[in-house]
Amino acid sequence: MHLWRAFEALSVRKGQSALTRQNYARDVSAFVWFFLTYHGQTRSQAPSEKTLSQNNQAWLLQSFEKWADVQASDVQAFLAERMSQGISARTVARQLSALRSFYRFLLEQGQVSHNPAADVKAPKQPKPLPKSLDVDRTSQLLDQPLETWQDVRNQAIFELLYSSGLRLAECAALDVRQGLDKLREGWLEVIAGKGNKDRLVPVGEKAQAALTDWLSIRSEHSAADETALFVNRQGRRLSARAIQQQLKQRAQKAGLPMSVSPHRLRHACATHVLESSGDLRAVQDLLGHANLSTTQIYTHLDMQHLAQVYDQTHPRSKKPND
Repeated sequence: MHLWRAFEALSVRKGQSALTRQNYARDVSAFVWFFLTYHGQTRSQAPSEKTLSQNNQAWLLQSFEKWADVQASDVQAFLAERMSQGISARTVARQLSALRSFYRFLLEQGQVSHNPAADVKAPKQPKPLPKSLDVDRTSQLLDQPLETWQDVRNQAIFELLYSSGLRLAECAALDVRQGLDKLREGWLEVIAGKGNKDRLVPVGEKAQAALTDWLSIRSEHSAADETALFVNRQGRRLSARAIQQQLKQRAQKAGLPMSVSPHRLRHACATHVLESSGDLRAVQDLLGHANLSTTQIYTHLDMQHLAQVYDQTHPRSKKPND
């Protein structure tokens, strides 16, 4: 029996579906076609990869006789070409998995001496970013009536998360004396954020006003020895979990159709500034990222330029009369 037919027969015995077997054939035949063209061994009668039907796939797989000649470098080149064509990392990883499986079968059959795909790493699949709130929905979230002291506190938290792009942990860790001397100038000092790095973040007018309102009543609700900027009903530091819960409740009260997390507000901050300015470095500095991608090295941005970009682009950084 031909090797590929034997592999398919084994797949049937393992209970794999017809769709799975079709995917195997498509993925492995795509590699075979690449290998032949990569080494200049295609025949004039061979179909192009784009027009490979199931019959053509079978023709390629049954006529290919160089399984033992394939090297890891061939597999790596195949993956690189896939990625360069804009094929998703998930699809490329599936193709690599199919190739590994077939070569494991060939090893078991004694047809090859090594599995060239065994040690080749699959491309990393990018983590999906949370869907950003648009400006209108962000305003819908933040422009709710304030009825209790907790509402005043929460307003300061939510405005700050959106205004300054703070991480949840950074917000929960803020102390009442921490960098507030710069608040009137439109800045807040974040002490030892992620990566153990201090940084200054801009604070828009609406966030400044919300913080000022909260600071005017904070002492009425905090324990005498509590240093936390935001406190709970017991007068102690408000936990990160509690902030998440309060934001979820606010989103429900505002009638938003999606769940809203602190990270989504941080992402909205970055998205809205970036969409308006196109200044990736300003956003990089705002978020406190050492780098935004594996290929981009962190570049410190002059604070004056960051303030200018922020004031010109953040929807809630401007005074009502501006």
